[in-house]
Amino acid sequence: MKTSENTFKPEPTVAKIAVGATIIATGLIALFPAAAQSANPADIAQLRETGICRACDLSGADLTGEHLIGVDLRDANLSGTQLSYANLEGADLTGATLIDTDLSGAYLTNASLDDAIIQNVDLSNSTLVYTSLEGADVDNVDLAGAQVLNTPISIGGSYDE
Repeated sequence: MKTSENTFKPEPTVAKIAVGATIIATGLIALFPAAAQSANPADIAQLRETGICRACDLSGADLTGEHLIGVDLRDANLSGTQLSYANLEGADLTGATLIDTDLSGAYLTNASLDDAIIQNVDLSNSTLVYTSLEGADVDNVDLAGAQVLNTPISIGGSYDE
C-alpha cells in the first residue's frame, strides 16, 4: 500500500501475522524451556536421584547451586552447562567434556578432571583445592578471583615451567 508521501507501509494483515508468529514463538519458548537446551531430562533426573551419571548428556542443563558432592560424571557431556556455585567436592569428572561451561563460584575440592576437555570455561571465583587435572586438555579458562591450591592450573605458561 502506498501513502501520499510515497512511503511503503505493509498491509495490516501481513503485520498482524508477523506479530502473531513472534508472540506464538515466544510463548512456546516460555512454555517449553527444555527445548532451548539439549540436556537429556532422564540424565538430569538420574544425576539428582543417584549421583551417578556416567557418559550422560547434561549439555545446556542448569545445575546452578546444586549439591553434587561425590557425583560420578565420568565421560559426561557438560558443554554449555550452568554449574555456577555448584558444590562438586569429590566429584569424578574424568574424561568429561566441558566446553563453554559456567563453573563460576563452584567448589571443586578433591575433584577429578583427569583427561577432561576443558575449553572456554568460566572458573572465576571458584575454589579448586587438590583438584586433579592429569591429562586434561585445558584451554581458555577464566580464573579471575579463583582460589587455587595444590591444583595444576595457572594463568599463562605451563604448570611444569
